Amino acid sequence: MTTALTVTNIVKKFGNHVAVDNISFEVPRGVVYGILGPNGAGKTTTLRMINDIIAPDAGEISILDGFRPGGPAAAHIGYLPEERGLYPKMKVIEMIEFMGELRGLKAAEARRRASKWLDRLGLAQWTKNKVQDLSKGMQQKVQFATALIHEPDLVILDEPWSGLDPINAEVLRDVVAEIRKAGRTVLFSTHQMEQAEKVCDHVCIIARGKKILDGELRAIKRKSAAEGMIALAFSDDASKDRATALLADRALVADQHPPQAGEVADCEVKLADGVAPQQLLAALMAAKVELRLFEVVVPTLHQIFVSKVGAAAAVAERRSEEGQLHA
Repeated sequence: MTTALTVTNIVKKFGNHVAVDNISFEVPRGVVYGILGPNGAGKTTTLRMINDIIAPDAGEISILDGFRPGGPAAAHIGYLPEERGLYPKMKVIEMIEFMGELRGLKAAEARRRASKWLDRLGLAQWTKNKVQDLSKGMQQKVQFATALIHEPDLVILDEPWSGLDPINAEVLRDVVAEIRKAGRTVLFSTHQMEQAEKVCDHVCIIARGKKILDGELRAIKRKSAAEGMIALAFSDDASKDRATALLADRALVADQHPPQAGEVADCEVKLADGVAPQQLLAALMAAKVELRLFEVVVPTLHQIFVSKVGAAAAVAERRSEEGQLHA
């Protein structure tokens, strides 16, 4: 068995609004797969259909090579919903134990695993406190433990990093890596590209209910790097001056712009169609341009997101993310 999830042409409408529009993707086993997109893109609706919370209007979903969404599949899934739901009056360890027993664990085993997760997530000192005594970030870690206590084959996390501080975000990333190392599969949604880039093997970018791009993240980044962006830094002003006329040659360089803030390059250039990086380097050397940097730019996931989804949507998501960090 090699497939954790296969989604084929799923559609979901709410009245006249098409929330998910004919989306298909496949999640291999043993990977971390990110469904990425702006708020309102259809990410949560997609995850809810996989979990049988709502039914698709069209299309098919196959879970772990054969299950359909529903009761039999649910036993193999750990789900962290976007809208967190814990019983505030329950003690922390009892909350996790309770969810373990609902998943079929014996009481003693549920307690053992609950204690293990509290230690792993840095919550051991809060074991006997009520859930309502914890901060929102700590409550989120408790719910994370409730989703994982039965060691599911497929872990589904909806916006798992929302509201977490950097330290707790790192803890969550480490746990996700441990799940993958154990051969199990993690599927999560997020609009936080920085977090996704640190953990994803594969991504599916969706916007306005439609799939924009999917595939292995390394392959996507390699393809984007091959589109010909080069970062340049010159050894001195004389070399910079000699490069000016060369970089203005549109047969060689299609575009030139300043580097992003904090970069060490003097400029970034986009090669003209059909021009290889080696050709630009040879031309610079022939013009006696001395370089301290010549680097093929590998774009970040955020930059790929901007290019595929659009700058306006990406800016809106970055502002949303910054707002959460300052909340």
